[in-house]
Amino acid sequence: MIIPIILSGGSGTRLWPVSTNSAPKQFQPLTGKDSMFLQTLDRAVDRSRFAAPMIVCGPAHVAHVEADLLAAGVADARIVVEPAARNTAPAIALAACAALADDPDATILVMPADHVMTDVPAFLSAIEAAMPAVEAGALATFGIAPSHPETGYGYIAAGAPLAATPGIFEVRRFVEKPPRDNAEAMLAQGGHYWNAGIFLMRADRFLAELERQQPAIAASCSAAMAKAQQDGVRIHPETDAFLSSPSDSIDYAVMEGAEQVVVAPVDPGWSDVGGWAALHELGDKDESGNVRIGNVIAIDAANNYLRACEGKRVAVVGVSDIIVVTHGDDILIIPRERAQEVKAIVEYMAANPSR
Repeated sequence: MIIPIILSGGSGTRLWPVSTNSAPKQFQPLTGKDSMFLQTLDRAVDRSRFAAPMIVCGPAHVAHVEADLLAAGVADARIVVEPAARNTAPAIALAACAALADDPDATILVMPADHVMTDVPAFLSAIEAAMPAVEAGALATFGIAPSHPETGYGYIAAGAPLAATPGIFEVRRFVEKPPRDNAEAMLAQGGHYWNAGIFLMRADRFLAELERQQPAIAASCSAAMAKAQQDGVRIHPETDAFLSSPSDSIDYAVMEGAEQVVVAPVDPGWSDVGGWAALHELGDKDESGNVRIGNVIAIDAANNYLRACEGKRVAVVGVSDIIVVTHGDDILIIPRERAQEVKAIVEYMAANPSR
């Protein structure tokens, strides 16, 4: 069966003030009653298809993970606790080593914990379609059908279709986040997909490619897991060995240089929820295009995202295309088109801790 590997690092700074280092976006109910971590967990809940999940997170987030696992009634998950953040390639390597220790034929499904999908059956169908190629040794990535020329995502250019696996394509190249004219050209050309950072692969094949391309990462992670300590469901890799690992993403460290990479195109209603503007797109809107959450009054207002938390009330008159979010003692007000700049507030506060 497939072992779900849920990557639960990151702080989601573009969703301040709700998302913080201590309680990041994946553990917040931003797109429904459940956290995005719980939604991710639920995609792989079918035990006829998936084995017990494995979560990779830092020490600061273990309590959040365990609380959500308890809420979901998942008692057999394991938690790999990273001593420090080293990006996705080392994080996945730790989980792959743990998976291989249990099953030399382990197949892993790597999913970020902070994404949203509205059509999970489409995603599950894409997994089934990619499995024959994965069993034959390919590393599979999932390409999201683009709805617009997005400049904030990387792209996957599909190559020739696999004769033995309908609907699956060789990867011709990976494209970095493009300028708008390039994004528009790729959308018009077709055969280009957003890179969602979701992967399906045999654990041994991933580790072999990592060792071939990034031997320092492979050696550090292997040594850290060989000396790992078990504490209930928690697995603690040995700190010094892991800290010797270079920091790199799976895209740069493995996927771009791998010998056999395929893409499974899919349209699962996906979003990486990269900021408040994305939540406006995802949210239920009133007749004026406002997303209103909590105690909100909107008069002569259009296309706003208005979120009132913890008993606060938000009232707006005569405004359009803005974001207003209250959380605790903090209030965020920003034009919707500049929503990505929320990160600058977090950086300012880090540099000015007295403010």
